[in-house]
Amino acid sequence: MNTGTVKFYNEKKVKADDGGRDLLVGAAALSPELPSSNHPGKDLRLTRRLFGRVLLTISALVASRTMPISSAVAAEPIKIGFGMSQTGPLAANGKSALLAMLIWEEEINAKGGLLGRPVKLVYYDDQSNPAMVPAIYTKLLDVDKVDLIVGGYATNMLAPAMPVVIAHHKLFLGLFGLTVNAAFNYPRYFAMHPTGENSKGAHTAPFFDVAMAQNPKPQTVAIVAADAEFSHTAAEGARANATKAGLRIVHDRSYPPTTTDFSPIVRAIQATNPDLVVICSYPLDSVGMVRTVHELGLKPKMIGGAMVGLQATAFKTQLGPLLNGFVNFEFWLPVPSMIFPGVRELLDKYQARAPAAGVDPLGYYLAPWGYAYLQILEQAVAATKSLDDDKLADYMRQTTFKTTIGDVKFGAQGEWAKTRVLQTQFQNIKDHSIDQFRDVSRTQVIIAPDEYKTGDVIYPYSKAFE
Repeated sequence: MNTGTVKFYNEKKVKADDGGRDLLVGAAALSPELPSSNHPGKDLRLTRRLFGRVLLTISALVASRTMPISSAVAAEPIKIGFGMSQTGPLAANGKSALLAMLIWEEEINAKGGLLGRPVKLVYYDDQSNPAMVPAIYTKLLDVDKVDLIVGGYATNMLAPAMPVVIAHHKLFLGLFGLTVNAAFNYPRYFAMHPTGENSKGAHTAPFFDVAMAQNPKPQTVAIVAADAEFSHTAAEGARANATKAGLRIVHDRSYPPTTTDFSPIVRAIQATNPDLVVICSYPLDSVGMVRTVHELGLKPKMIGGAMVGLQATAFKTQLGPLLNGFVNFEFWLPVPSMIFPGVRELLDKYQARAPAAGVDPLGYYLAPWGYAYLQILEQAVAATKSLDDDKLADYMRQTTFKTTIGDVKFGAQGEWAKTRVLQTQFQNIKDHSIDQFRDVSRTQVIIAPDEYKTGDVIYPYSKAFE
């Protein structure tokens, strides 16, 4: 088990009955040794100074029975438990989220904690393995006895936790989970995921909006997805968006999550000659697909959509110019319209610690969100002055929260009331250096929605790397 920064807590309690006997015993224990009853004469020579110490000790102990403990370090901590990927394919993003969460823990404890108590994060590595998740949350709730829980990162890690969460009637904030609550309709679930109430199609809706604004309009689309929870859901949304746009689906296949050779997949897409290609993939798949698309020369008019992993700095620098032309979702980028209060200060702290922590050096994708969903929990606890899951859930349903990623308001099934998914295009990437990704104004252009737009799409795709 890994824990946060608060390590030692004084759990010793002073017991006193109404007669004050235990207080007197305690005073004797804490004071200089009282004269022995075996020497009655010496008993009479109890000095004023010694007697004063006894009285002061007793007075302090009596006062402690009625006065609240002001120091957060002296109180029993509020424990917040979760699983988070620190190894496996999701680790790059999971580690980034965790560092931001630890920064939040540090800051909240420096301010005195919550409800006058320190906060302690209790977390385990889920190894990017959904099968590990139920046991982790069972241990957190039944053995570690945490007060509150939050979700780990990604749909595939959140969905397996839901039966355990529901059985324990706990509040549950999920980090980047796509329609996790659709099958459960659980009233205490909240999604830290800006896909809105129509979540299935949110990742690809702006992709199709941009494509259909081109002249001439595309006519056909190929859809390919990993055989996993997130990818299935995103592909289902892509089909609905394609149908709504009047496009003909000429290829629609899934592949095993363990796939390492993407050549047969890309060749099958190539055989149908689609105008658009929508890829719904997880990190290692996304990298493999980008490489294989270039190796085999697949050149649709537009490609990308719902590729998890391309947001991570490690993959951006690894792929470099191969990314040019790919269109993909993002949830936040450091552009002027998205510099919300506190986010720059968070990233300054995060980036200063990132090298030593071995995490994403920029942190644009997960860090603001890992911090923000704990901000929401913090604000709810402070406002309700409670750790009661029902009271917190009721408050969260009614409230607009101010966070590092902007205002957050929850709607039906705990999803965001309003969609805010960005569609970006990689452009002008020259090499594999990290510096070109610090300032995204030229290398990762927001092409939709208009509210956050920073540039125009390069269309067709092949023009982006000419």
